[in-house]
Amino acid sequence: MEPQTADTTKSPSPSPLPSSSPSPLPSPSQPPCPSPSQAAPGPLASFVRFVVCGGGVGVLSSLAVPMVAMTLPWAVANAVITVVSTLLCTELHALFTFGTGRRAGLRRHLQSSGSAAAAYAMTSAAVFLLHTAQSAPTLLTEQAVYLTASAMTGVGRFLVLRLYVFTTTRAPHPAIHRTTLPRPLLPRPAVSTAC
Repeated sequence: MEPQTADTTKSPSPSPLPSSSPSPLPSPSQPPCPSPSQAAPGPLASFVRFVVCGGGVGVLSSLAVPMVAMTLPWAVANAVITVVSTLLCTELHALFTFGTGRRAGLRRHLQSSGSAAAAYAMTSAAVFLLHTAQSAPTLLTEQAVYLTASAMTGVGRFLVLRLYVFTTTRAPHPAIHRTTLPRPLLPRPAVSTAC
């Protein structure tokens, strides 16, 4: 019986690329996936964040309006505080509430100004009706009316901001199928003489 010998006719396994060769570029048809920390929050999470940010700024605004109204007419004081609080809230909503990962920018500030104008009109109308019904309402009553009107406009404002201003959905583009060809490996001298 003859001893078995190793088959020398098999081709050797391909050797890995040398470490000095450049690594292939990522395929342009496969965009990098965002990490979970960069993903936009869902509707419930963004609403909770909206309430925390908007509610916190709203409470501060409700305290600031009467103080500013001591030196200015109430409607003017409300307008000033509404503008300042809207700028602050828009930045907070861009960075935290809707998770865009960048500051709001001029376009989004202008888009959110419509909902702020509606909030201003509703809070002003609510306090005007209060002053019409009572000639001298207490500060607590004024705060309750102001915060109630702010809460009512807040829900509508959340929907406008989420669906139109800070929306992350885009119209789907038709799929483009690209074929990735292997890159030819050139020896270093050939590359250096070609350049």
